[in-house]
Amino acid sequence: MTTIANRIADNLARVRARISQACQRAGRDSDDVTLVCVTKYAQPEWIDGLLECGELVLGENRPQQLEQRASRFSDRIQWHLIGQLQRNKVRRTLAVASMIHSVDSMKLLERIDAIANDDGHHPAVLLQVNIAGEDSKGGFTSEMLHDAWSRIHSLESVNVRGLMTMAPLSDDPRTSRDIFDRLHQLARKLRTDRVGQGGERLTELSMGMSNDFEVAVEAGATMIRLGRSLFEGLDA
Repeated sequence: MTTIANRIADNLARVRARISQACQRAGRDSDDVTLVCVTKYAQPEWIDGLLECGELVLGENRPQQLEQRASRFSDRIQWHLIGQLQRNKVRRTLAVASMIHSVDSMKLLERIDAIANDDGHHPAVLLQVNIAGEDSKGGFTSEMLHDAWSRIHSLESVNVRGLMTMAPLSDDPRTSRDIFDRLHQLARKLRTDRVGQGGERLTELSMGMSNDFEVAVEAGATMIRLGRSLFEGLDA
C-alpha cells in the first residue's frame, strides 16, 4: 500500500469501528450500513487510496465533477450523486451515477423519469426530505410526499429506493437525532401506508455525515455519507 492508502486505511478502521459500536447499541448488523465515501474535496491520489482499501462506493456533490471522475477512475466504482442536481444536467448524470440521493422536487423526479424512459435507464434515486424545514435547504416535506405519492408511484422508469435528509449543522451530534428519528418514522409510515404502491421498496435511508453518523446509524441509516473522517492527516 502507498503511504496515502495506509493513512486512509487507518481512518477507515476507526470509522468502521465506530459504525460497529453504533450498530451494537441499536441492535443492528453493521453489514446493513453502506459507507458512501465523499470525494468532493479529495485529491486524485486520495481516491486511488480509497480504491486500494477496497472502497468502491463513492459520492460526489457536483454532477460535472462526478462525470469527470467517472471517466478517469475504475469502472468498478459505484458513483453516487449526493449534491444538488439541476434538470438540465439529468441526462449526463444518469449515464454515470449508480444512485442519486438528492431528488428534491416532483419536477426533478419527473424529469429524471422522462429521460430515463427515453434512454432505457432505470435509475435508483432517493427522495430528499427537508425534515427540519430549513429555508436554506430544498426537499420534500412529509406532507408533500404523502400528497404526491400516487404521482410518484405512477412513474415508469425511475426506481425510488428510499429517503435522504441532512440535519442542521451543529457541534453536538445529539441535536441531529430528532431529525434522523423523524425520517425513519416517515419511511416506516410510507412503507406501511403505501404497500402495493411502491412504499414497500423504501428500504434505504441516507443520513449522517462525519459529524453525526453514529446517531444516524442508531436511528436506522442504511447509508452514511463521510468525507472528512476518511482523509484526516492528509494535506490538501
